[in-house]
Amino acid sequence: MRLLFIVLALLTVITQYPLWWGKGGWLRVQELQRKVASQQETNEALLARNNALQAEVQDLKSGTAAIEERARAELGMIKEGEVYVQILAPHEREPQIKTPDVPKRGGH
Repeated sequence: MRLLFIVLALLTVITQYPLWWGKGGWLRVQELQRKVASQQETNEALLARNNALQAEVQDLKSGTAAIEERARAELGMIKEGEVYVQILAPHEREPQIKTPDVPKRGGH
């Protein structure tokens, strides 16, 4: 009877090993599920970024308002006749204005 119990226990362990630690075992399935979830989050973030870029491209193709907005924000450009006002926080220093070097005209 004791031998039968040992044989059955051994057979149970042998059949359970691939289920838990084998190539397609539960631990591997859980690891793959975590990877899939992580990849889905990455894909969703990339999809959101792609949608934003597509909307920006559409805006740039459809009119000048998006181009003007981008020129103002990224290049600091203003329209003729406009006055640029920048409000600084109390702890910020005033930005240094760089003026281009203009060669002098005229005689020596």
